[in-house]
Amino acid sequence: MIDPKIIDKAKQWLDVGFDEETRKQVRDLMENDPAELTESFYRDLEFGTGGLRGIMGVGTNRMNKYTVGMATQGLANYLKKEFSHLKQISVAIAHDSRNRSREFARITAGVFSANRIKVYLFDDLRPTPELSFAIRHYKCQSGVVITASHNPKEYNGYKAYWEDGGQLIPPHDKNVMAEVGKITSIGDVAFDGDDSLIRDIGRETDELYLKEIHSLSLSRDIITRHSESRIVYTPLHGTGARLIPECLRKFGFTNVFLVEEQAVPDGNFPTVKSPNPEEHAALEMSLALADKINANLVMATDPDADRVGIAVRNPGNELVLLDGNQTGALLIHYLLTKWKENNKLTGNEYIVKTIVTSEILTEMARAFDVGIYDVLTGFKWIADIIRKNEGKKTFIAGGEESYGYMIGDFVRDKDAVSACALIAEASAWAAGQNKTLYDILLDIYHKYGYYQEKLISVVKKGRSGSEEIAKLMGGYRESPPSVINNSNVVRIKDYQNSKDKDLVKGATRPIDLPASNVLQFFLEDGSKISVRPSGTEPKIKYYFSVNAELKDKKDAGKVKNALSDRIASIIRDLDLN
Repeated sequence: MIDPKIIDKAKQWLDVGFDEETRKQVRDLMENDPAELTESFYRDLEFGTGGLRGIMGVGTNRMNKYTVGMATQGLANYLKKEFSHLKQISVAIAHDSRNRSREFARITAGVFSANRIKVYLFDDLRPTPELSFAIRHYKCQSGVVITASHNPKEYNGYKAYWEDGGQLIPPHDKNVMAEVGKITSIGDVAFDGDDSLIRDIGRETDELYLKEIHSLSLSRDIITRHSESRIVYTPLHGTGARLIPECLRKFGFTNVFLVEEQAVPDGNFPTVKSPNPEEHAALEMSLALADKINANLVMATDPDADRVGIAVRNPGNELVLLDGNQTGALLIHYLLTKWKENNKLTGNEYIVKTIVTSEILTEMARAFDVGIYDVLTGFKWIADIIRKNEGKKTFIAGGEESYGYMIGDFVRDKDAVSACALIAEASAWAAGQNKTLYDILLDIYHKYGYYQEKLISVVKKGRSGSEEIAKLMGGYRESPPSVINNSNVVRIKDYQNSKDKDLVKGATRPIDLPASNVLQFFLEDGSKISVRPSGTEPKIKYYFSVNAELKDKKDAGKVKNALSDRIASIIRDLDLN
């Protein structure tokens, strides 16, 4: 039996205000597919950690021109309230290679311009970080990028940004959604755009952005000596092809090999099951090319080029994929080392990581006498730290375990374009020491301890899935485990209730971060388990982090296996197999 409220919402989409194709699809769902009708209309899409994201199709819970238009109208209404003192409000808009992305970008531009807001619209697909750069460069008050990051081809999304170039944070995110909630029909949306207020931007913005990235280089002499190092790069049918090969050439790398089959932008992502650089399957073609030409470094970016996954050669000359924590450790280690060598560390610098990212970065920051901030998941919180420290402290870099990194502060979101350039530079730096990046990673483990992490995502789709996830989180809060894998739980952090409980001392102190539905369990043996629902997908995520001393680099394999066994035991103990 379908909820009558769902039927009522669907009937509203049969109004003549909606186009005939939309009305036809809604009628078909009502007559033939009650399950899909429920999924399409049981709720409205909401902003999460990554903004608006959903499957494309008709309905209030789907990405389509009407939900995009309503979101844009709500954002426009809020901008007009917040910046009423300005003669001209302006926004920047970009999009990735996904199906309908250009269409949604044009609709977004039309609604903004119909509201007398000036629009800087990229002339073609561009990386998400360049949108953040454009907001800052053109002194916009907001911005939007149409992308669903690494999600499957059925998805698209809408990321909203503020004037600092970072994604929306409180109170702006909630206030925008409140404005969207006031729009009860598409009649409230101004769809008839004013082309005179829409300015196309493109190559000139690319050049300014690439110039800023080039200024990040710390080892130009080393690149000169290793300019012919062979690098394989794949954009996975996304926007990275526009700028990353050019960026690497500007840095001085002359042997960049593109996976040609994946260099063509295509929202169907025909050569991969999922365009996710975290997954081995997505890198199979690039790994094969790297073995064919004997390349030492492989890099792959997701469709909107804000995340990067890499593969490097181990001592056995085999290409191995690194996880996001390992790449982050290599990148931060390289930056801190070179900043120190170049006498750029004054005691006023800092890095930022998210709470689910490896604690090896904390150990590094301490060793280099550099500040470190822990923030909630999402680069909008890293951008918030930069904004709060503007003019007071110097930001070096930030990162999160999900393959996102940001170097410098001219972009306020994760940036795979600059990350690829600096990873390649770090690889050249390693080569200058007759090492690979894998060798450098072992050096890091030898100094700071061998840290190993694992992420498990348990998918819970639809309305019932959301309810099940809520029940799971409630259970962990009401009856938290006291022992996990034969190790006592000594500390629990509940970010929703802002409480940090020391179970050994019996003390509780507040957590000075915004409330978020995250729980962390710290064990006596040094293990850390984090649990949170995804903000952009129907998943509950479990993050596992364990560590041990690496006295001799020759024992790295044994230590790795022991840590893998420990994680496996924790997973079994939590009944997650």
